[in-house]
Amino acid sequence: MVFLPDESRSLPPPPLLNKCSAWLGLTGWMSALLDNGFNQRPVIRAGVHRQILFTTVGWFVGYYLAKRTEYIHAKLDRELFEYVRQHPEDFKTA
Repeated sequence: MVFLPDESRSLPPPPLLNKCSAWLGLTGWMSALLDNGFNQRPVIRAGVHRQILFTTVGWFVGYYLAKRTEYIHAKLDRELFEYVRQHPEDFKTA
């Protein structure tokens, strides 16, 4: 999978309730409500199944974005520590 390489499987998974998931789930729900409003349907009561679907899709997209973010940060940390290990003369302890 291009979005998450195989080496990202060694990282622990992010929690199910994280900031990205919550925000994108809320965004999905609000987009369903806006769709109801623009199409002149009752905002909350119409299309509850669509509201649940949009919220769920937003939640999972947020989860995988959090997973990718953790992978990118772990990769950068690994590269930085490898550079520090290879160049100890540039990073002397006091």
